[in-house]
Amino acid sequence: MAFTYRRIFSYFLRGLLFLTPLAVTIYVIYAIFVFLDNLIPVPIPGIGILMVLGLITFVGYLASLFFAKPFFDWFERGVFKIPLVNLLYTSIKDLMGAFVGDKKKFSAPVIVEISDSLCRLGFITQEDLTIISQPDLVAVYFPHSYNVSGNVFLAKREKIKPLTGVKSSDVMKFMVSGGVSPLIEH
Repeated sequence: MAFTYRRIFSYFLRGLLFLTPLAVTIYVIYAIFVFLDNLIPVPIPGIGILMVLGLITFVGYLASLFFAKPFFDWFERGVFKIPLVNLLYTSIKDLMGAFVGDKKKFSAPVIVEISDSLCRLGFITQEDLTIISQPDLVAVYFPHSYNVSGNVFLAKREKIKPLTGVKSSDVMKFMVSGGVSPLIEH
């Protein structure tokens, strides 16, 4: 009898292991879709998200035009003059720029030697720190596992080794998953 309960419990855990990530993934995608779709209230589901995506693409197109660029620069200069808005806007813009755009920051995965027997995976975010009188230091971002936060440490160049043969996205997934996701060689 105990064997049957253990077997049923084992099946339950396997089902849980399969369904939980699937359910959470579906829920997050659904929540994002609903949020974006409701930004522009239109009675037909899905049209709001298409309008939001179209608006984002159109603004990106305008920002790339030669004659519209001065307007966007003027707008940003105005935003920079508002104290609290400046801090929030520039932080979000820099974070977005780290993932997309011309100045991607998380494209250089490295191993940093913390001690003789301990290393940590991270991403170089600033190569040159001479502006703070530290030319021999490099800024390295260390994401937290199972979280969207992380820490930035300044490490000596000689303690940093570039990771080759793996994609940055695979290294990020490996770190965020707590080392559970495999690192895939390319």
